[in-house]
Amino acid sequence: MSKLGTLGARLHRGEVGYDFVKNRKIWYGLSILITITAILGLAVRGLNMGIEFQGGAVFNTPKNTSASVSQAETYAEEASGHDAIVQKLGDGSLRIQVAGIDTGAADQIKDKLSDDLKIDKEQINAELVGPSWGDQIANKAWQGLWIFLVLVVIYLAIAFEWRMALAAFVALIHDITITVGIYALVGFEVTPGTVIGLLTILGYSLYDTVVVFDSLKEQTKDITKQTRWTYSDIANRSINSTLVRSINTTVVALLPVAGLLFIGGGVLGAGMLNDISLSLFVGLAAGAYSSIFIATPLVADLKEREPQLKALRKRVLAKRAQSGAQGETETHDADESYDGEPEDAAPAVVGPRNQPASRTRGRGRPSGKRR
Repeated sequence: MSKLGTLGARLHRGEVGYDFVKNRKIWYGLSILITITAILGLAVRGLNMGIEFQGGAVFNTPKNTSASVSQAETYAEEASGHDAIVQKLGDGSLRIQVAGIDTGAADQIKDKLSDDLKIDKEQINAELVGPSWGDQIANKAWQGLWIFLVLVVIYLAIAFEWRMALAAFVALIHDITITVGIYALVGFEVTPGTVIGLLTILGYSLYDTVVVFDSLKEQTKDITKQTRWTYSDIANRSINSTLVRSINTTVVALLPVAGLLFIGGGVLGAGMLNDISLSLFVGLAAGAYSSIFIATPLVADLKEREPQLKALRKRVLAKRAQSGAQGETETHDADESYDGEPEDAAPAVVGPRNQPASRTRGRGRPSGKRR
């Protein structure tokens, strides 16, 4: 078995692990810092909205145009007085985008580009995009986003409980804010592909969160009937038991997205891939982070405010203080187990579990031999 597979098995059995819940204030502080940076970037720099949202014109030149991308960009900016985005397509043609212009200005720009690029005016195809179409896309995207969030909260509140629904909602808002802030800081163009990417990452983020929540729900049944583990202990064990699975799924999802972003958009210069690949790349990484470091620790915080679990935590901590040594906390009566789990099944951070005693042969007979 590979080292990663062995580690995953040991994490699942609770033999090793990291105390994510105990260090939750560090993760909260880091997330707040990243979120504030994203909001400041959004407020100061703003989003570079694409032509689909601002309106403008797109000019397509014929195949094998001799002008370079930088030359065409200079010509377009001089002709329009606006920033231009130029992309060289696979057949050698150029796609020139100029945002914020009307029909009359588009005709003048087309004439000027024809002279500068030494191309017949009739060979340049001009397409106008009205800002009202972009407004409709933006409104539909916001409606879809809020409907999705409301349905997610309702579902999680029914399937799990309202505290888990609230934690998942906070994690989703966290992921969206960071992704949008990265777009503002990097300056990538926001297009309908970006909107599709944002809506896609919500599903990935929610998947990892629900996997941990499902494990947590199963392991905390009848938790108040024992005095060995707090809710935070079990929450931490749930994170560790699904940690390798979450890492594997995230890495596998990030690899093709990274190929689109760094190779397709960066090396090959296919700028149209950047709008969707950046949102997917940042969103997938942020979603994995929030499900491990934000959502589950937040659930533990909210749950341990309940009177029953608060009292359980006091009893557990008092019992541990009386034991005087961490190893002694792993030796208790069998009647303190819950949910069919043996009492020696410890959360990951406590340490290796005791080895099970050998089974007694010939139960009920002193010799254990057949008669």
